[in-house]
Amino acid sequence: MSDPTTQLNEFGYVELPGAIDLDLLGELNGRIGELFAAEGDAAGAEFKQEPGCRRLANLVNKGDVFARVISSAAVLPYVARVLDDYKLSSLNVRSVNPCSDIRQPLHADMAAIPDERGFWVCNVVWMLQDITLENGPLRVIPGTHHRKQLPQDVLADPLANHPDQVLVTGSAGTIMVMNAHLWHGGMENRSTKPRTALHAFYCRRDKPQQQYQKVLIDEKVQSRLTPDLRNLLALDDPENDRISRSVTTTSGFMK
Repeated sequence: MSDPTTQLNEFGYVELPGAIDLDLLGELNGRIGELFAAEGDAAGAEFKQEPGCRRLANLVNKGDVFARVISSAAVLPYVARVLDDYKLSSLNVRSVNPCSDIRQPLHADMAAIPDERGFWVCNVVWMLQDITLENGPLRVIPGTHHRKQLPQDVLADPLANHPDQVLVTGSAGTIMVMNAHLWHGGMENRSTKPRTALHAFYCRRDKPQQQYQKVLIDEKVQSRLTPDLRNLLALDDPENDRISRSVTTTSGFMK
């Protein structure tokens, strides 16, 4: 097995087992459960709602625990291997409904293609529960982050099985760092329980945020953030204001 950095560079993803300590894992699961109960049918409405799933969005605004997620020392060195200069783009939860036959098509996040500077999107998946072959693993096509093509432009059916696909599983507490140009998609949850993961999505600083943090995060919450967190969220960045304020939030596969 190659070292983690080499695997991230060559294959487009790396798993970090045990990267979430048990106290933080419990705190995250507890807070996310509270938010789903409080938001009900409106959960995820700040971004997009997805059939067959429940979503939460704008999580930096919804609990101090989420600041520990986006600034995790276990994660950011790997993000820096993908992006030469980064900021948080969005922080969301995706919980696949039980007994669901819905799978995501293969896609790249934000339908992003590397440009002349290189890669500009990176997604970090926090496995809050065991992810198994049965309950909705993440399907990836290793190496496709280097292709500079979107799957919907070259595949007859992005929903169909791919001959090179790998199904990524992991125990609760695992973190997966993924170059988000990699072709990927969530699989069906054939189990009888929801399958929940947290997605910390980063982008290069010269690109618009998927969710414009300065507008979404309440001023009271912003006032509590450290300078490092404010920088990570681009709250005091006039260029980010210019490029993010007028952008309609996008996804690699949801319209």
